[in-house]
Amino acid sequence: MKLDDDIHNYYEHLVLDRIESLGLNKTKDEDYLADLCCLALNQIPPRYIRFEVDMSFYLPASERQQMLMNTINAVDKGIHFLENTPKEESKNKK
Repeated sequence: MKLDDDIHNYYEHLVLDRIESLGLNKTKDEDYLADLCCLALNQIPPRYIRFEVDMSFYLPASERQQMLMNTINAVDKGIHFLENTPKEESKNKK
C-alpha cells in the first residue's frame, strides 16, 4: 500500500474548489496559491478518505455544509493574511 496515493485529506479538494471559484488560479502565481492552500488547510481539521464516493454517499448534508463553511472561512482568512501582511513578515511567519 502506498499511503500517499491511497489516502488524502478531503479538505484539499474543497480548498482547491474554493480557490477556483474565486478565480484566484487565474490571477495569482503558484507561490501565492501554495501559501494560500497551506494557510487554509492548517486552520481546518483534516478529514482523511480513500475514495471520493465515501464522502458523497455517507456524509450528512449538514456536515457537508459545515465543511464548506469551514473551507470558505479558512480560505478567506488566508487571503486576508496574504493581502494584508508585508511580504517579508509573511515569509518569517511560515
